[in-house]
Amino acid sequence: MQICSKSIATKFVCHEHALEIRFYHQIAFERIYFILTMEILSGQELVNKSKSKVSADEALKDKSIVAFYFSAHWCPPCRMFTPVLADFYEEVKDKGFPFEIIFVSSDRSEDALFDYMNEAHGDWLAVPFGSPIVEQLKKKFNVQGIPMLIVMKSDGTIVSTNGRSDVENKGVKAFQDWSI
Repeated sequence: MQICSKSIATKFVCHEHALEIRFYHQIAFERIYFILTMEILSGQELVNKSKSKVSADEALKDKSIVAFYFSAHWCPPCRMFTPVLADFYEEVKDKGFPFEIIFVSSDRSEDALFDYMNEAHGDWLAVPFGSPIVEQLKKKFNVQGIPMLIVMKSDGTIVSTNGRSDVENKGVKAFQDWSI
């Protein structure tokens, strides 16, 4: 009995096609995950260091890589990593790479958020203080601790759940690896 032809309905799929189906299922899941993540931001406003509002849709348009940076001013490991990330961001942007970071703050006040952004951050954007989007993103990415840098491609592929380590160990090469 030879039943395959990629038929899921019969449940008799050869090993080769089962792997192929699993691969395409994973790609579809990642795209849906990215779309849902971007839907959270769609139509929303982000803020820059000077407290000006910026359309999330406009800010993320044409970006091939988007990183979500979960951090807070009160967190010592965050304060150590943030200047490293700021240097990385500047170097990547100077090379003209289509990249953006969205800061998702765990700070306890709006003043603390902006103090932290002005003290150590790159010229990236943040989810506004008190926005329900903060908790939605933390839940979506299962953020258990900070600092955490989640990196996604525009096609929905999560390329790193440990972007912090990538940046610290590889520098700008991390962006090139994420883009592959």
